Amino acid sequence: MMTKFMKKKIFVEVISIISIILFLYTVISKLAEYSVFREQIALSPILEPFADVLTWLLPLVEFLIIILLLLPKWKLYGLYAACTLMVLFSMYILVLFKMDEKLPCSCGGIIEQLPRTQHLILNIGLALLQAIGIKFQKQIEQTLQMNY
Repeated sequence: MMTKFMKKKIFVEVISIISIILFLYTVISKLAEYSVFREQIALSPILEPFADVLTWLLPLVEFLIIILLLLPKWKLYGLYAACTLMVLFSMYILVLFKMDEKLPCSCGGIIEQLPRTQHLILNIGLALLQAIGIKFQKQIEQTLQMNY
């Protein structure tokens, strides 16, 4: 029989893997279609002043989150960073809703093809799962510290 501890560890690993796959996919998509990504960011009235920086910074941050999630010692920080980024992306999508229905999403790949409502639901759902992962990872780390 699986213990609560093991179930939490598996949940955290699954959420980490899902986040890694998502961020790896978006990093590759953004870099593979860099000029399109740059153009989409430049179309946003909010992001346009920062387009040159963001076109490199976003993929770099996403890649760093992948590394954090892969390293057991840094997994909690990776979950915090992933959750924060998903919340920020969700807030950005909400702002886009209010500003202009035609502004393109600069998320990369197939994700940018989602209608904004579905994209928002996906982002919020992932952020909630990552938040649960944060809670579980903290409990896992506390349990491991108590046992050593």
